[in-house]
Amino acid sequence: MTGGHMHGGGAPPPPGERASSGRLLVTLGGAGAVAGGLIVLVFAATSPAIEAHRAERLDNAIREVLRGPDRYDTLYVTGTQVSVDANPDAERVYLGRDASGRPTGFAIVSGAPGFADVIEVIFGYDPTTETLLGMKVLESKETPGLGDRIEKDTAWVGQFVGVVSPLEPVKAGRGTGKPTEVDLITGATISSRTVVRIINDALARLGPALDPNGGTPP
Repeated sequence: MTGGHMHGGGAPPPPGERASSGRLLVTLGGAGAVAGGLIVLVFAATSPAIEAHRAERLDNAIREVLRGPDRYDTLYVTGTQVSVDANPDAERVYLGRDASGRPTGFAIVSGAPGFADVIEVIFGYDPTTETLLGMKVLESKETPGLGDRIEKDTAWVGQFVGVVSPLEPVKAGRGTGKPTEVDLITGATISSRTVVRIINDALARLGPALDPNGGTPP
């Protein structure tokens, strides 16, 4: 080093290299914009089909847990008030009716964190007798072979037909025969207990608003 100052960073890149880098950035930016546009287009194209499938799946589940009503109404619950008017801030329930328009029970969707992720269930409920008409798991990512028995074990799911609320979870084989008891699944205690808790919490929250007569004209 003689008679001068040392400059950090080295010499600037030649003009050709700077131009090449600029073209690369433009190319990458363009490719990103195209990819983003394609994602938006694919989402827009598939969303109606996804929503239609989700609506069909919910419709089938409502009919299943209400034991095949002739029809059902969508109602909106806020506190103890029930309305037929759509309200994004209210909870939805589905009131089944027979061929003559008489109420047959309510289908309720609710969820809570389980062992692996949120468990979402739908269940049918008859407020006249305070009994469940059925239960179905809508969404679950519980452990295959263990936690997923909450949806695949038909004998366990069948317990929810005719059980009286509030439900009482008991260890398998330890029940006393009370109509409120639901056996937990050995090896999937958290998942099965979560299902019971979801139902009890939903009925504690919504039960006072569920008029046995439907609360709305047929």
